[in-house]
Amino acid sequence: MKRLPGRTRQRMVDSAVTLLRERGASGVSIDAVLAHSGAPRGSVYHHFPHGRNEMVLSAVRQAGNEIGRHIRPTAGEPHVVLDGFVDYWRRTLTESSFQAGCPVVALAVDNRGDLPEAADAVREIFWAWQEKLRELLIAAGLPSERSKRLAKVAVAAIEGAVVLCRAERSTEPLDVVVEELTPLFQ
Repeated sequence: MKRLPGRTRQRMVDSAVTLLRERGASGVSIDAVLAHSGAPRGSVYHHFPHGRNEMVLSAVRQAGNEIGRHIRPTAGEPHVVLDGFVDYWRRTLTESSFQAGCPVVALAVDNRGDLPEAADAVREIFWAWQEKLRELLIAAGLPSERSKRLAKVAVAAIEGAVVLCRAERSTEPLDVVVEELTPLFQ
């Protein structure tokens, strides 16, 4: 892989995202990120003066924003947006042979308390995804409170399905979730 100048920090964050997806938060050590990214050891202290915690938070925020872009309110009707979000997860899971899950979930369940800011970051990311869905549902004519509840159900169901897909090595859990949620998003 050709290394581009000035991209070391981004390579490290991208590697931390990959490690979060595949190994969980405990699998994101400085040594693992350096090995995965090919970055020199001094890069950590230059780009992440607060060390591993800063790197992990940068990674989960980047991943949260990237994943959130797949909830595209401009894509049309709510069920079409739901399908697009689920399709993103199907591709992610199948392209990684079911090794890559959600890095946000990984940090939520695998934070040993050594990163107190993680809970806030995870909460903000999940809230942002729900808010995008809520706004879409309101625009489609659903009442605000109903939209808020459906958005929470959708994110919870999809994220849970991603976990089941990894365990079962199948996209069937996502298929079931989208089949059950679609009528609610019509």
